[in-house]
Amino acid sequence: MQYIDNILFVVLLVAGIGLFVKSLKEIYRNIKLGKEINRSDRRSERWAMMTSVALGQSKMGARPIAGMLHVFVYVGFVIINIELLEIIVDGIFGTHRFLASVLGETLYKAFTATLEILALLVVIAVVIFFIRRNFYGVKRLTMKELFGWPKNDANWILVIEFALMAAFFTMNSADLLLQRAGVFPAHGYFPISQAAFAPVMDWFNFGTPFLQFTERAAWWFHIAGILFFMNYLYYSKHLHIIFAFPNTWYAKLQPKGELNNLESVTKEIKLMMDPNADPYAAPADADPNAVPEKFGANDIFDLNQVQLLNAYTCTECGRCTSVCPANITGKKLSPRKIMMDTRDRIEEVGRNINKNGKFVDDGKKLLDDHISREELRACTTCNACTEACPVLIDPLSIIVDLRRYMIMEESSMPHEWQLMLNNIENNAAPWQYNQNDRLNWAND
Repeated sequence: MQYIDNILFVVLLVAGIGLFVKSLKEIYRNIKLGKEINRSDRRSERWAMMTSVALGQSKMGARPIAGMLHVFVYVGFVIINIELLEIIVDGIFGTHRFLASVLGETLYKAFTATLEILALLVVIAVVIFFIRRNFYGVKRLTMKELFGWPKNDANWILVIEFALMAAFFTMNSADLLLQRAGVFPAHGYFPISQAAFAPVMDWFNFGTPFLQFTERAAWWFHIAGILFFMNYLYYSKHLHIIFAFPNTWYAKLQPKGELNNLESVTKEIKLMMDPNADPYAAPADADPNAVPEKFGANDIFDLNQVQLLNAYTCTECGRCTSVCPANITGKKLSPRKIMMDTRDRIEEVGRNINKNGKFVDDGKKLLDDHISREELRACTTCNACTEACPVLIDPLSIIVDLRRYMIMEESSMPHEWQLMLNNIENNAAPWQYNQNDRLNWAND
C-alpha cells in the first residue's frame, strides 16, 4: 500500500501523455490531407527564423506592453515547467525535491527563487490580459468572430494558468512551513511564498497534518493541471505553444509580395507555346482515371500542408485583422477569420474521417460553406496581415488560392475584374486601348 501514490502517479502520467500523443497524431494526419510542399531549402535561414521568431518572440515587440506581458507568460510558464522533471521523478520514486541533490543547495535555492519570481510575473500578466480582454474593450479582441467559444477558450486558458500558479505558490508555502517544523528537510528558497503566502497560512495556525494535506493536494493539482492543460490544447487556439516552432521553420522565405506560380498554369503555358504539341493529347504517362488538377483551391485538400499548419498555429490574436485595410474600412474580410474558418473545416473533415474511417463527401467545401466570396473579393493583397503576424502565418496565400479557383475554374468575378482581365489579355495592360498606344504617355 505504501506505493499506491507512486502507482497512481504513473497511471495519471501515462494516460495524460498517451492522450496528448494521440491528439498530436490526429492533427498530423489532418495536416497531411493538404498537398505536399517542399520547404526544406535554406536551412540555416529557417533555423535562424525559428530561433528569432518562435523562441525569441522577436515580432511581439511591435506592441511593446502586450509583447512584454506575453514574454512574461511565455518564459515564466516554460521555465516553471522545467520543474516537471522534478515532479515526475518525485512522483515515480517517492522522493521529495529531487533536484536539490542534483544541483546542490546553493544552485537549487537560486533555481526555486527564479521560479517564484517568474510565477509572480505570470500571475500579473494573466490578470492584466483577463481584464484587457474582457473589460478594456480592445477592438480586435471584441470582434464578432470571437463571440462564443473563441472568447471562452481564451478566458479558460488564462484561468487555468492562474490556477496552476496559485497551486504552485500554495505548494511552496506549505512546503516552507513544513521545513520550518522539521517535517521536510530544508531545500530551496521561496521569496514570494515567504513574503506573501506562507505568513497567511502561519497566521491561521494550521497544524502539521493540514499543511501536509495542503502541500500534497497542491502538488497533485499542479501535475494534474499541467496534464489537463496539455490535452486541452487540442481543442484550443493555444496550440501555437507547440506549432509556432514548426510554423516559423516552414515559413515562406521569399519576399512577401512574390506570389507563387501555379504548376498547372505553367504546364498550360508551355503547351500553348510548343508549336508541335497537341493541346488535346494526354501525356503518355497520364493516369486515365486521374481527376484533372484544379486551378486554385476550393477545399482544404487543395491547399498545401504549410497552409493547414498555419491554420492550426493561429492564436486568434487579431493583429492581422487590426491592420487589414479592407477590415478597417468596414468590409467583411478578416484575415483572422480566414484562418479560423480554415481550421474549422480541417476539424470538420477530421471528424468525418474518424467517423467513417476515411473521408466521405459531406457536400461541403471551404469556399462558400466556411469562407464567403465577399470576404475574398475584399482583399487588396497588400500583405499587411502576413507582416503583422507574430508567428509568420500567411492568410493571403489561402485567400489567393481560393480566388484563383473562383476566377480560373468558375469565371466567378465582379464585372469590373472581368473587364480588367480582358484588357490585360488583349492589350497587355489593365486599360482599354490599342497596344500601339502603350507608350504615348512618354511623348511629352
